[in-house]
Order: sequence, then structure tokens, then C-alpha cells
Amino acid sequence: MVHTTRPLRSALRVVPALLLAVSWPASAQTRDPVYAAARAQGQVGEQVNGYLGFVTPPSPELRKVVEDINIKRRALYAQKAQDTDATIEEYALTTGCMLITHTVPGEKYQSPAGTWETRAATPPQRDPRCP
Repeated sequence: MVHTTRPLRSALRVVPALLLAVSWPASAQTRDPVYAAARAQGQVGEQVNGYLGFVTPPSPELRKVVEDINIKRRALYAQKAQDTDATIEEYALTTGCMLITHTVPGEKYQSPAGTWETRAATPPQRDPRCP
């Protein structure tokens, strides 16, 4: 859960650092054809918590790829959170908000209600905690 005692202060410090972080997950993930195919087919999507989630039950190979991506994301979030005086959860949430915003039509993302949505041409639904 995100701490509510300093969300705006932390979010303001986190957002500039996200400009670098948002490009990392997208570029790192597109190198793996298993991940790229699963994303294009709507099997995985971006969650508001900053991690990838499974929309449909994954194959063992896809599970391994996504778990590896999420481990790398967590390591990056931990480093960036420390650099910006935020918690890992605050940094992950802010990154999740940005990653959902950067989805393209046809890709899956988690709505504020926790349901999987398919991105349309319009902006995705935003979690009220997003900066």
C-alpha cells in the first residue's frame, strides 16, 4: 500500500526520474519475442502497481519471462526510490501510472477497479492515486 503521509511530495520527486525509467521497461521488454507476442495478444498487461500482470493463464515460458521483467523492475524501483527519497511502492505506483499511460491501442492494462481493460484510442482510465 502507498503511504499517504507524503504522496504529493514523493510523487513530485519521482516523476522527473520516471522519464528515464519509463523508457527502460519498454525497451528491455521488446527485446524478448515471447513477451512481445504475449503483450500483442493481450496475455499480459501493465498494472497500476508498476509490474506486469497476467491477463490469461501463462505458459511456463511466459511466466518465467514476465517474472524476470518484474524482478528487474523491482530492482530499478528500489534504486530510484532511494535516489528520490520515496518508498519502492510509491515509485512503483508512479511508474505504473506512466506505463499505463504509454500503452497503445489494443494493449491490456489494469483499470482503477482492478479489471483488465483493452486500451482504446482514448486515454486509459487513471487511478486516482496517479500524479
